[in-house]
Amino acid sequence: MTGVARGDGRLTHDLLPGEKGPQDECGVFGVWAPGEDVARLTYFGIYALQHRGQESAGIAASNGEQILVYKDMGLVSQVFDDRALSSLTGHIAIGHVRYSTTGASSWENAQPTLGPTASGTVAVGHNGNLTNTASLMTLVREKYGTDLRGELGRGSSTDTAVITALLAGMTGEEGEQSLERTAMQVLPMLEGAFSLAFMDEHTLYAARDAHGIRPLVLGRLDRGWAVASETAALDIVGATFIREVEPGELLIIDTEGLRSRRFAAPDPKGCIFEYVYLARPDTNIAGRSVNAARTEMGRTLAREHPVEADLVIPTPESGTPAAIGYAQESGIPFAQGLVKNSYVGRTFIQPTDTIRQLGIRLKLNPLREVIAGKRLIVVDDSIVRGNTQRALVRMLREAGAAEVHVRISSPPVKWPCFYGIDFATRAELIANGLLTHEIRDALGADSLGYISLEGMITATTIRTERLCTACFTGVYPVPIEPGTTASGCEPTDLLAPGPTATVPA
Repeated sequence: MTGVARGDGRLTHDLLPGEKGPQDECGVFGVWAPGEDVARLTYFGIYALQHRGQESAGIAASNGEQILVYKDMGLVSQVFDDRALSSLTGHIAIGHVRYSTTGASSWENAQPTLGPTASGTVAVGHNGNLTNTASLMTLVREKYGTDLRGELGRGSSTDTAVITALLAGMTGEEGEQSLERTAMQVLPMLEGAFSLAFMDEHTLYAARDAHGIRPLVLGRLDRGWAVASETAALDIVGATFIREVEPGELLIIDTEGLRSRRFAAPDPKGCIFEYVYLARPDTNIAGRSVNAARTEMGRTLAREHPVEADLVIPTPESGTPAAIGYAQESGIPFAQGLVKNSYVGRTFIQPTDTIRQLGIRLKLNPLREVIAGKRLIVVDDSIVRGNTQRALVRMLREAGAAEVHVRISSPPVKWPCFYGIDFATRAELIANGLLTHEIRDALGADSLGYISLEGMITATTIRTERLCTACFTGVYPVPIEPGTTASGCEPTDLLAPGPTATVPA
């Protein structure tokens, strides 16, 4: 038996009105803890993962007899209150925060998704992006017909809905098949990036694709277990980090304890952009502190692109660790030259044309007494279209900066992501058509320096062959099915000219 609650609402969270930056795909959380308030644990878990998706939030909980799902458009704090959480009782729960990388931004595509099985219900939360969704959709419709139950039947257009349909439809074949057995059949069929937390009425499951592109970790509670996209979410709920879910691994957690099964041979290709921007700085990935990696990227930037200046300032907050590293390595003082309003933009009220003309000032305002007359080094994590940095440089000059030198703690972003990050289209990426000195001139900066690919990788202390760097190099580690739409891009973007494009057949 399944119940779904819903509402309406939309929000924006861009730094510059109308200027969408790299979006944070999704975040998943799961808990198996008899005797605990699993709904509230999950609430705090996905609250800690809010940076990974701000469009919708949802929680599914099971009391052993039925699964109830509550989900809505908006931030975690907007979707849930005590009344909603009190309705989600039981000993198992999964939670999800979403930014739409496939499928429209609508309530129908909010997660967790649901599907009926021969023995009950499956609820699924997914972080990532499949690259063979079209083939899987054809398989589902050929095998189970067009009168689909579950999320596909309700009009959901996501790859997660396809996963749910497969898990639901294949359960019950060859007799009363368990969800565990079904998962071992379905998971090898999925291509691309997927970190999953899913459940039936009795069991919590977690799975990660063979390349481990998106993160997923396991933690221990006093009376149970938790899985999460990031270690920071485990910290928030008081769980002890045990280990990462391995690439190609399925975890099963029930009354018999924790079990592990291997559905694919591991071939690690973790997303390097998690270190650059996506993950929280207080998260650890593959044994490396994200904050430490970003600080080291800043130190590397200082060695690779030194310049005489008076102050190093970050673009809050994503550029702060790298700016600290740059200041430490260069000996140039670090300062907070910009004040960020964290609340403007996370609102249902769209700015008027008059307010929109103020642009970046909705989010950032310069400290004039700090920057006036100073030669500034401004550190940011990445440049996508360049409009935000152009507005920032202009604002700093208007506030009296003598010089503005821009330093970026990742290489030029030139290629779309097919694995769960929503960049601009390739045609909109400023580095795709301009050289560094041309980008500098377009920004109006006195100088511009990007970290080298080698310097960025070394800062993570992870070997090159264990990382996906496709958005910088165009070399995609997982084959892309023809017609696959990159996050935020059209399929034809893959065919755009470029000297480093490598799309496996």
